Amino acid sequence: MRWYVRTLAGPKVRLRDEFDSPAFWQAYRDALAGKIKPPAPSDRVERKPFDKESLAWLCSQYYTSAEFKQLNARTRYVRRTVLDNFCAEDGDKPYKLLLPKHLRKRRDARADKPESANAFLKALRQVFKYAIDNDYVVANPAQAVPYLKAKGDGHHSWSLEEIEKFEKRHPVGTMARLALALMLYTGQRRSDAIALGPGHAKDGWLHFTQFKGRERKPITLDVPIIPELQRIIDATECGTETYLLNGLGKPFTAAGFGNWFHDRCVEAKVPGRAHGLRKAAATRLAELGCSEHEIMSITGHTTSKEVMRYTKAARQKVLAAAAMARLKPTSEINVTFPPQTDQQSGGKKTQPKLLIDKEVAKLMVPRGGIEPPTLRFSVACSTN
Repeated sequence: MRWYVRTLAGPKVRLRDEFDSPAFWQAYRDALAGKIKPPAPSDRVERKPFDKESLAWLCSQYYTSAEFKQLNARTRYVRRTVLDNFCAEDGDKPYKLLLPKHLRKRRDARADKPESANAFLKALRQVFKYAIDNDYVVANPAQAVPYLKAKGDGHHSWSLEEIEKFEKRHPVGTMARLALALMLYTGQRRSDAIALGPGHAKDGWLHFTQFKGRERKPITLDVPIIPELQRIIDATECGTETYLLNGLGKPFTAAGFGNWFHDRCVEAKVPGRAHGLRKAAATRLAELGCSEHEIMSITGHTTSKEVMRYTKAARQKVLAAAAMARLKPTSEINVTFPPQTDQQSGGKKTQPKLLIDKEVAKLMVPRGGIEPPTLRFSVACSTN
């Protein structure tokens, strides 16, 4: 509700104080007396309506769709930013004439930032999917343009030395140490770590629904609270709703927590960020020999593709150790063959006596023709 004073002297004046309060009536009298001047006319340029054949118009229609509105607030913000930046350059062009070669050119211009290029293509794929569903176009040009291959393996995964440096700088009892423990010992994203609290803990387990995808494909997890994590929780002054609290004693926002935790990393002189701890948790599980499905039950991934990317180096290390463990040291095998004797008088040649090592005998084929058992395979036989 807005309140204005209209006089014969000029344009209306808005009263911004609460209605019927002393301040409201004082402002009313001041407006009648001409003591409150109306704001100067805005110099803002009015936006012209979009051409209904333009890319900007198609994007504006997508923003009103149910598909866009069902995305979480963060995803909507990021996607709209990507599309608005695209429309600032190409929004006036007709969307029906957009071809894959045009998008490939825009993608290649972002080749030095493959994640940005892929986000641009992903957003446009959704816009044209909406356009196909609403009979605006018959083909999706963005679908024909492949994603760029990302550089490296994504976020830096914390090493054991970096974790130890962080723990030394932020001892048990500090909020920073609790933040590290929650992400490292649960394998969750920062958006989940900041939401975890006493209400999620029951009988030594954390029961929660992951923040990402909770509105479309919710994933509910039960993660055990290991003794080390429980010890750190008990030693920290936590909140009643969430374990982690900001400097004002309130729960963190995802962006606020990311910036705050980065500052704690700078204090500890480590290069890691919050998401790198999720990667480190998966890597630790892989080094302990956990299967992909076991790791997925902790991290909440629904496919093994991302888990394999997280744990590639650790899995290689485990497999290399297992392979080298098969090379067990064996006793040196010596086989001696005596020199052949000349043919004796009488026309009969004596056979040389072979000195066969016991280890060699195990590998030889018995006279009965049965092959020796191979590795991880046993053969049981009996002879009369």
